[in-house]
Amino acid sequence: MTTVVTEIEGQSHPLNPLSAEEIAAVRDHLTAAGRLTETVRVTYLSLKEPAKNEMRRLREGGAAPARQARAVLLDITTGETWDVLVDLSHRVTVAETLVDPELVGQAPILLEEFDVLEEVLAADPDWAEALATRGLTPGQVRIAPLSAGVFDYEGETGRRLLRGLAFVQKQPGEYAWGNPMDQLVAFVDVIERCVVRIIDDGPTADPITDGNYERPELTGPLRTDLKPLQIIQPEGPSFTLDGNVLRWQNWDLHVGFDSREGLILGDIGFEDAGRRRPIIDRASIAEMVVPYGDPAPYRSWQNYFDTGEYLVGRDANSLELGCDCLGEITYLSPVVADAFGNPRVIDQAICIHEEDYGVLWKHTDDWAQHQASRRQRRLVVSFFTTVGNYDYGFYWYFYLDGTIQFEAKATRIVFTTRYPGPDYPYASQIAPGLAAPYHQHLFCARLDMAVDGARNTVHERDLKRLPRSEQNPHGNAFSRTREVICRESQGQRVADGTVGRVWEIVNSGTKNRVGEPVAYTLFPEGQPTLAAAADSSISRRAAFATKHLWVTRFAEGERYPCGDFVNQSIGTPGLPEFVRADRGVEDEDIVLWHSFGLTHFPRTEDWPIMPVDYTGFTLKPTGFFDQNPTLDVPPSERPDHAGEAGESACQC
Repeated sequence: MTTVVTEIEGQSHPLNPLSAEEIAAVRDHLTAAGRLTETVRVTYLSLKEPAKNEMRRLREGGAAPARQARAVLLDITTGETWDVLVDLSHRVTVAETLVDPELVGQAPILLEEFDVLEEVLAADPDWAEALATRGLTPGQVRIAPLSAGVFDYEGETGRRLLRGLAFVQKQPGEYAWGNPMDQLVAFVDVIERCVVRIIDDGPTADPITDGNYERPELTGPLRTDLKPLQIIQPEGPSFTLDGNVLRWQNWDLHVGFDSREGLILGDIGFEDAGRRRPIIDRASIAEMVVPYGDPAPYRSWQNYFDTGEYLVGRDANSLELGCDCLGEITYLSPVVADAFGNPRVIDQAICIHEEDYGVLWKHTDDWAQHQASRRQRRLVVSFFTTVGNYDYGFYWYFYLDGTIQFEAKATRIVFTTRYPGPDYPYASQIAPGLAAPYHQHLFCARLDMAVDGARNTVHERDLKRLPRSEQNPHGNAFSRTREVICRESQGQRVADGTVGRVWEIVNSGTKNRVGEPVAYTLFPEGQPTLAAAADSSISRRAAFATKHLWVTRFAEGERYPCGDFVNQSIGTPGLPEFVRADRGVEDEDIVLWHSFGLTHFPRTEDWPIMPVDYTGFTLKPTGFFDQNPTLDVPPSERPDHAGEAGESACQC
């Protein structure tokens, strides 16, 4: 059974995303004000979230904050960019700023610019000549529209650019990724609609590999021995959804959505012994970058900020029951703005459901002659997005025992090129003659912490190995170290699996029943940070990924780790600039920026479509509760062989 909510409903909560009516109202206001004309596009339009002090006053019984919307507008004929703030209650412009792209970066990439890239190249004689040397015409190739980054190519300063790599597609419906054209790349100015540069080192024996992963010749006969797997909840789910406020098993949180970040979870708290205890004010994946490690001139510039440049929320998928989601599913259908400021509903983009997660706790006690077992369960809030050849699932999990977990699921068609040969150190051969360059998928979670209140401190905890000594005669002892992060200059940290490094977010003003401060602990995966050279363009622009953790004092406006305008930015403003003031972060309102991700050395098993790979992090209560908070979880009913609920409970 499926519950479908056709829009994110209810506009009473100040964190609710903009409704279709509100988006249309912003469009109408901008049009009337002369800002939205025939040549101007909306590259971003979303709720301007209320300031923290406004939300605090509201919780104390004050007035609701004003509803405001932020719009980033781009004139596609001049490149002029405006950042506009609109008051929705009074239909007035609160602020407007002319953006300097050379100083802060370009507006996000428009979907229509993908078509501009192909149209410009199709009409360019030099491009046609390059294709002719390969026996092709413009109508037989597709161009991957790729963000340009910032490099020292002559004549690029001040331009709004895309770079294009070509793939052969002679027939509609063909998967072109198995047919890359190598040693050829075009740089296009999408405002002037002209080719800035073509690098062409001549034709190669490019691979022609069938990439249609559903063609019977590739799949062979489909399996017939997978029996039906059904997940049913005869009495419905255990959670409730009141507008955007989600409640489940002592948890409550606000589910938001944004065209840039996708899911935004706010005001996360847990009811403990009749008292609601805050944990996180706001949680999102604020940025992700995909840097490639191939230095060839056709690919050395490849690094994509899928959040800040391409807008993962805008590209969210409509999910299907039985395919993307399985079980008792509740969907939300958020509304985003298209390039003309019109509201666009993404049907069933957010999936909410419960999952069994194995054993919660279990013990067999011979002394007491007693056995007991309980089942773990988790609440899942997720969405999937497609950016070019990449598909990513963003999954937030909430567990019965107070654990919070995030998991990114990466699946896709890997970006392909010709395989230069067995000694090439920067790519894997995934099919005969076909290569996929080494690359990374690096995410940044922005966690605005509020563990039992606004004043928190981060403690770095490491395992401490101890030598044999008078106090440790057998050499078996080990202990822990604690480093208190007091200032932002101390708050740039790297994980270390050899000592089990974790970071505790501590509220020293609240003690548990054994007299210790309450805390939540961030457990990092500790995979490699950004692999590029420290003085490279990508290291400057994606500085967040050079550390696993940054700790900052909360400041309104510090929302994105690479700044507001990522497309072709030089790397500022962003986290390095945020921490330059070296603010104190001990017993303060703090934000954790946690970087994590995958370093991908492609395999043959990743072609022609890659199975899901996983990355993420975990937040666990550490002295936050006075005891195991799941002692009240009831025993499960024991099903009979027919799958019906039995009379006896699982006590053993």
